[in-house]
Amino acid sequence: MALNLFKKKHQKESNPIVVKSPVDGQAVPLEQVPDEVFSTKVLGDGIAVIPQEADALTVYSPISGTISLFADTCHAVGLTTPEGVELLLHFGLDTVNLNGEGFTPRATQGKKIKAGQPLMDVDLTVLKK
Repeated sequence: MALNLFKKKHQKESNPIVVKSPVDGQAVPLEQVPDEVFSTKVLGDGIAVIPQEADALTVYSPISGTISLFADTCHAVGLTTPEGVELLLHFGLDTVNLNGEGFTPRATQGKKIKAGQPLMDVDLTVLKK
């Protein structure tokens, strides 16, 4: 699934920034996320993706750019496109409290990455607990 959420006003229509889904699953509006930080869009516009039922999954980069943030707890990754568009991937609710348990990074902060490259593996059985 490709989303055209982030287009700069001066950007040509022929060169939109395409954001791919980082995991297979069902896209839902942020307003439906049971956390006010996301549902009220305090951190900006976007979507939530409910992953397909599985015990584990790989999260892939939805855009090409640079990993500008890779949280020590692995629950969030920030990406920046060459055009300067910033995107935050946040995994689960209250997952910062897991202190990295259930997350296995496959990339590092500062690394240039292409859309579709793996960012991390996630053990969903840990997150569901």
